[in-house]
Amino acid sequence: MAEDSPFTVDADWLEQRLGQPGLSIVDASWYLPAQKRDARAEYEAAHIPGAVFLDQDDISDPDSPLPHTLASPQHFAQYVGTRGISADDTIVVYDGPGFFSAPRAWWMFRIMGVFQVFILEGGLDGWKAAGRKVTNEQTRIAPCVFHADFDAGRVAGLDDMRQIVEAGEVQVADARSPGRFAGIDPEPRAGVRGGHMPGARNVPASALSENGMLLPKSRLREIVEGAGIDLSRPVVTSCGSGITAAAITLALETLGHTDNRLYDGSWTEWGGRTDTPVATGPAAAGKK
Repeated sequence: MAEDSPFTVDADWLEQRLGQPGLSIVDASWYLPAQKRDARAEYEAAHIPGAVFLDQDDISDPDSPLPHTLASPQHFAQYVGTRGISADDTIVVYDGPGFFSAPRAWWMFRIMGVFQVFILEGGLDGWKAAGRKVTNEQTRIAPCVFHADFDAGRVAGLDDMRQIVEAGEVQVADARSPGRFAGIDPEPRAGVRGGHMPGARNVPASALSENGMLLPKSRLREIVEGAGIDLSRPVVTSCGSGITAAAITLALETLGHTDNRLYDGSWTEWGGRTDTPVATGPAAAGKK
């Protein structure tokens, strides 16, 4: 249990505050096809009382050909405002297993200017397993105006990544599985090459939590540094489509590392092109 992370809250903390003014609870669940879970259907069947559903697809840039592209501040503000979420609220986000898609929502709220935003340890699965209250009642929403204060410096684009990979001075931490990173396992999206950006390090998002709980700082540090990441230098996080990269961002921030960006296009963009360099094999992982 990550009691030493400033970005998580436990179920007791949230349960004691249910129904309080100024608290927004957000179900940010999203799943890969292989997980065979329907996030919206699960929300409608059972959610934490007062929670609203944030659809990771609907909140993305509707004009982007890539999945889960960060929306404009205007689109983001309109979307969350209609769900009654204010930038002044204390926001608690959760997903099913705990640390799969919730960090992406946490990251989005933070770069849009919200800093009282936390992730629920254990997720909804842990909440339900402990016998805590859930409901299928529709949450009553009073729409509000969300004032976004977008920090563009926390997002990396394709041109940024070309320069980063060529120069080799900024570290790239890839959250995909070792098999996908090495180019051994196939990518889930058609037309996307296997492998990784030259010089990237592999920090699988799945290794950063246990039983729905973010690992303690000491273990996070071991994993991140063990992958070859120098915490005194800048880092860009990446994954398949920008969702699980935020789990590395969460780990970095928990360790006090603030000089980081997230590559929003991630491997779907980089590996889906023919003019970007690709490395295969596990050789880059864990080596300076």
